[in-house]
Amino acid sequence: MRWALVKVCLAVTAMVVIAFAVPLGLVIREMASDRAFSDAERQAGTIAPTLSITTDREELTRAVLSTEPGDRGHLAVHVPAPDRSRTGEGAADGPLDIGTRRATPKDVATVQKDGRASIAEVTGGFALLQPTALSTGEIAVVEVFVPEGEVSNGVATAWLMLAGVGVALIVGSVAVADRLGVRMVQPAQRLAGAAQDLGEGRLGTRVPEEGPTELRSAAVAFNSMADQVVQLLANERELAADLSHRLRTPLTVLRLNAASLGEGPAAEQTRAAVQQLEHEVDTIIRTAREQRPQTQGGQPGAGCDASEVIRERMGFWSALAEDEGREVRLAGVDRTVRIPVARPELAAALDALLGNVFRHTPEGTAFAVDVHHSGDAVIVLVSDAGPGIDDPKAALARGASGRAGSSGSTGLGLDIVRRVAESTGGDLRIGRSVLGGTEVRIWIGLHGNRPERGRRGHGRRVGRRIGRQRREENRAAAGPPH
Repeated sequence: MRWALVKVCLAVTAMVVIAFAVPLGLVIREMASDRAFSDAERQAGTIAPTLSITTDREELTRAVLSTEPGDRGHLAVHVPAPDRSRTGEGAADGPLDIGTRRATPKDVATVQKDGRASIAEVTGGFALLQPTALSTGEIAVVEVFVPEGEVSNGVATAWLMLAGVGVALIVGSVAVADRLGVRMVQPAQRLAGAAQDLGEGRLGTRVPEEGPTELRSAAVAFNSMADQVVQLLANERELAADLSHRLRTPLTVLRLNAASLGEGPAAEQTRAAVQQLEHEVDTIIRTAREQRPQTQGGQPGAGCDASEVIRERMGFWSALAEDEGREVRLAGVDRTVRIPVARPELAAALDALLGNVFRHTPEGTAFAVDVHHSGDAVIVLVSDAGPGIDDPKAALARGASGRAGSSGSTGLGLDIVRRVAESTGGDLRIGRSVLGGTEVRIWIGLHGNRPERGRRGHGRRVGRRIGRQRREENRAAAGPPH
């Protein structure tokens, strides 16, 4: 494509140069010829005053030699024989030829007869024959020799200049066409290479949005398509990871039930099968987490009643808590609280947090779930009386527990909860609960705005107020001191 453009530009420029240079060169040649013969006419006119006064040979000879062309031998005067009936005595007896003759007698006679100037081609150049009327009524002819070099004076230089300008135009046009070709071809080549790379699985390939308008549009469309492909793949991995993680809830129940089966081959086989199933689910989750998924929460139309979902999930986990002797407390779910989170997403987040309580705290450890509506946000607190988390910041890092080598942990649970909160403009925090263990605070924004510093402080105050309420409840349940 690049060389095709160069060839087209070369052909077009060559035709333009020829179309203009050749006529211009011919015009310059004609101008040089006209200039030379105009000078010759002017030089011939310098003898006319002398011829109008006298035809004496000596006088005419002095007049011819006094001129520049006459001094060089380029000027001649041809005076015909006089008619004695009109001139009388004293006139010349025959025709006079003064100077160097180059024109033929026939050409001179023709000019004398017709009375019109003429140009005759002679050896080495041209002869301008200029008729001049004498006082006797005869016609004399002044001959001025114009060398070939004067007729074409400057023509060769003009042709060379035109040729140089033409070559410069052609070279310049080729260079410009080459640059234009590169500007067009390189973006196209990059686009083709990026398409090939994307087809081979290099999903990070993008194309610089530069070049002509059409190629820029193509690059924008390609980059948008690549982003969509990455988004779709990430969403698929996200869905696979989330679905696999949701299997952990029934697996936790199975594991706990299997632990109570006692001893025996059937019980051992059941526990081994549950352990193997947990291992396979963990493998699926880790494989699906090869690329960070994109947030999907907070989409238009998504929403649920947080109180209803929390009551439902707590009803499920309360039965298991009763089997393990765990004290459960639930508060703040006595009224409808609408949040911009899909019901399955909130349920998965709660199951992830409550499942962590059952997996990472001893049996008999109490836990609680509190919901608070602060006007522009909903705060969900999940706390327990377990040993707590040594490094909350590291636990919030995606997959931290999985990287740390925790048994049976993929680190995806907290990430699911964080994505739910961040999809609404909220956040997730881990701290020490009033029960003595871990407290996970989920800030869910109701209007899609990230909580400001002041509102976050308000969330901490809410947490402290709920903590005071729990301590008061604990003291009330314990009775008066002894």
